[in-house]
Amino acid sequence: MFKKILIANRGEIALRIIQACRELGVETVAVHSTADQDSLHVTYAHEDVCIGPPPSTDSYLAIQQLIAAAEITGAEAIHPGYGFLSENAHFAEVVEECKLGWIGPRPSTIRQMGDKANARRVAIGANVPVLPGSTEPIATALHAQRLAEEVGYPVILKASAGGGGRGMRVVYEPADLAGQFSTASDEAEKAFGDGSMYLEKYLEAPRHVEFQIFGDSQGRKIHLGERDCSVQRRHQKLIEESPSPVMDPDLRARMGDAAVRLAEAVDYENAGTVEFLLDTDGSFYFMEMNTRIQVEHPVTEMVMGVDLVKEQIRVAAGEPLSFRDGMAPRGHAIECRINAEDPVKFMPSPGRMTVLHLPGGPGIRVDTHAYQEYFIPPYYDSMVAKLIAHGRDREEALARMSRALDFFIVEGVKTTIPLHQQIIADPHFRKGDVSTRFMEGFRERQEAAGDADTR
Repeated sequence: MFKKILIANRGEIALRIIQACRELGVETVAVHSTADQDSLHVTYAHEDVCIGPPPSTDSYLAIQQLIAAAEITGAEAIHPGYGFLSENAHFAEVVEECKLGWIGPRPSTIRQMGDKANARRVAIGANVPVLPGSTEPIATALHAQRLAEEVGYPVILKASAGGGGRGMRVVYEPADLAGQFSTASDEAEKAFGDGSMYLEKYLEAPRHVEFQIFGDSQGRKIHLGERDCSVQRRHQKLIEESPSPVMDPDLRARMGDAAVRLAEAVDYENAGTVEFLLDTDGSFYFMEMNTRIQVEHPVTEMVMGVDLVKEQIRVAAGEPLSFRDGMAPRGHAIECRINAEDPVKFMPSPGRMTVLHLPGGPGIRVDTHAYQEYFIPPYYDSMVAKLIAHGRDREEALARMSRALDFFIVEGVKTTIPLHQQIIADPHFRKGDVSTRFMEGFRERQEAAGDADTR
């Protein structure tokens, strides 16, 4: 086991990793920009190192500073969390070249699956269903137009090196493709340094269902069930739950087997996620593999009774998986991402949290780095907390989530708590009638209700 780990991240996930390390008896090193010097992850780590000014390019994305921080503190390994450099194969390679442990999959796996077009080819080779589309990166709008004619509209353009909804556009008409390709490619170039795209057939109203996978260095690969992440806005997840409301044992077995086949095809080690689109007829298609821990990992932890971050550390240290095959979910868990944003305009709302009251009670978990009088900096992601509710079944989990949202009090900044309250109360959501298009219908229902109230 490692004796000291540097956490190359900030905020909630950095604090979550510190908690896991404390339970394992491992010392931690926090890194921070000058804007994060008062963050809780800095407070609770055994040591901390300032690595630069607020812009992430000068701090959390600065590989040289991160390696230097590890060397001067005597850290033996680096945990990248999620976001920032967590799926950067070059960073993982540099970490290993400096004789430090990398808490994640091998750099070659990150590179192989980080290219979305290449990941499709791997999936096809592993007999995992994929949507019709490109098998190689697309560099020009003309190439995209030819392929779209073969696949049939609508199509979706995605950044080959992307994720998180950036560099992604849906195209319904041939006349719109060139413009959308240029916009998406430019966005991808700015976000990822790579403007190449790939193209797929677009499903109108699928569910987004992902499987948590885990592999060790002894060759064992398993999955720990699914998460339903269908409630999204502009391809950004808002609410996740496990198990999926539409899952049955047969579908779980088929999708889980496909996820494990893909993990075996790349000899996957550590934590990862295989994401699928699930169509209304029960057909499912590989979308992408995330080679890191996910934001929504707590819902899997709650229903499976495991600690995924501690397992990441153990596996990276060479230990075999402690999880058994075929684990079944216990109860139901739902996660709401609480962002410091205007819940109507979705504009960031940085500033000081003058009042913060966190909910508790049976079945409630809050993962956050925020505290009363904490100043939310304007430089980073706006998520300030993850609220997770667990119950014996979905009905109890929903009741607990509704209660917890009512008891979650924030003043000084705007948050998305009111939006989550409305979604949890929505009849379609409560029935589990959701898809990646859910928010469009939800907004229409909200506007119709508002019009009715004014009459």
